[in-house]
Amino acid sequence: MTDAYEDPGTPDVRGGWRYLWWLVRCQPGRSVAGALLGSSWMVLLAATPYLMAKAIDEGLEPGDWAALTGWCCALFAVGSFNAWLSIMRHRTMTRVRMDANFRTVKVVVGQAVRLGAALSRRTGAGEVVTIGVGDVQTIAGALTVVGPGVGACVAYLTVAALLVSVSPLLAAVVLLGIPAIVLLVGPFLSRLQGAETEYRDRQGVLTSRIADLAGGLRVLNGLGGKGLVTDAFHRDSQRLRAQGYRVSAVTSWVQALGVGLPTLFLAVVTWLAARLAAQGEITVGELVAVYGYVAVLVGPVAFWVECGYQLSRGVVAARRVVRFLCLEPMEDRGTRDAPAEPSVLHDPESGVRILPGRLTALACARPTDTATVLDRLARYTPSQATWAGVPLDEIRLPQIREHILLADHEADLFAGPLREVIMGADSDPAAAIHAAVAADIVQGLPDGLDSPMDAQARNLSGGQRQRIRLVRALLADPEVLLAIEPTSALDAHTEALVAKRLHEAREGRTTAVTTTSPLVLDHADTVLYLVDGKLAATGTHQQLLTEEPGYRALVARDAEVMK
Repeated sequence: MTDAYEDPGTPDVRGGWRYLWWLVRCQPGRSVAGALLGSSWMVLLAATPYLMAKAIDEGLEPGDWAALTGWCCALFAVGSFNAWLSIMRHRTMTRVRMDANFRTVKVVVGQAVRLGAALSRRTGAGEVVTIGVGDVQTIAGALTVVGPGVGACVAYLTVAALLVSVSPLLAAVVLLGIPAIVLLVGPFLSRLQGAETEYRDRQGVLTSRIADLAGGLRVLNGLGGKGLVTDAFHRDSQRLRAQGYRVSAVTSWVQALGVGLPTLFLAVVTWLAARLAAQGEITVGELVAVYGYVAVLVGPVAFWVECGYQLSRGVVAARRVVRFLCLEPMEDRGTRDAPAEPSVLHDPESGVRILPGRLTALACARPTDTATVLDRLARYTPSQATWAGVPLDEIRLPQIREHILLADHEADLFAGPLREVIMGADSDPAAAIHAAVAADIVQGLPDGLDSPMDAQARNLSGGQRQRIRLVRALLADPEVLLAIEPTSALDAHTEALVAKRLHEAREGRTTAVTTTSPLVLDHADTVLYLVDGKLAATGTHQQLLTEEPGYRALVARDAEVMK
């Protein structure tokens, strides 16, 4: 199987079928071994009725006990060897499936890392979760066709050849009957593929809503919107359930036909063989052999139907993986270097200018407008923004990421010790913890910085998580820090301390925050007041309170909330 640290290779993303074939080509030795073991196992299943026929015709019927004993010993030896082959086939195919599983996980995780910050802008969290939870397993199961699927074809041809030696009529019935069964099941597999695709898509949407609901439950509850979201989720889940029933209905027909039709076919062939035996055209031993051959064929046919079912689902899952792997990160056509010294960031669309070495606050009645401005200034969305007069699009993206940090107040926090969550490098976090007023958080944890954090730090309160995110941003010590609502979940006393210490900690560095809190605005060197996403006024907090009625009304509402 692929090693945890081994390069999984470059996947073929030209389609679902090509991706499945790439998984097979990545492990050629194991795939060939699975096909050989599966074929040998199924062919030797057909050897059982052949040996039984010989034991009857050459030993039991003429009364030759030595011949009977010899054929019985051969039957036991073949059965024992086939049991060992079955074990090895199962082990090999398990390794094939696990390799496909792990390899798909690695390429999906690698793609998620490659997309980086663009991931959330390219696809929903539910889509990634659905791929990781369901699609990976489905793809791995589809590779069963490599072993038993190939073996079923070989066994089918072998049994047909054996039947020719017994009766050309029976051989013709088998050769024509088995493909007819597969053709009857085919339309149901096509329907299953379509129903499964729609089900997977709806499942991804619903999973995304679960993630959104879990992340914003407190806010929704406070705004009285929990009931509305619950009703919407209920409706979506009912639709998903109905689609699941449709998938199950098609699946039940596929599985029923996969068992029922081969059994019916077995009855027809047995009836024909019995008539031929009664007419003396075949011996009793050959009659037993024919019954055994056709009984053996029930297995390959069932495998064909099962493989068709697994492949239909596997192609749907592979297409979802391919669609995810085809997503591209933010395009980087930059060829120029970042400015060698602190410079002005300018967003022509809004008129915002972030002066170097100062703490700038952006205030707007709609927080999304100011967040959008920072997105453009950090080059997370295409824009005409400039840095030192140079368009951001012309600067190499790695250099922008190195010098400009966009700190979202809802940025992800990974599970692990708090020290690893906030640091990511060997440095002393004491100053950053002090600046973010997070010392009480560390002191309140049982093991301090070594205390384990849940995913998204759910074992902390909303205000504590916000301060931990600020600690992490300050420890990164970027040349330009763009922080979106860094104090929105804090009480007034803590917020005032954070505002004061943030100004001190970032003195001489370029910092921009979005906020409408007067406690933060009062510590800003410059306040930019935006209306409908456009710069309306610039000044200090006190100047804007005096000169701008709209700004005064905006900040006053915020002050009323704090009272």
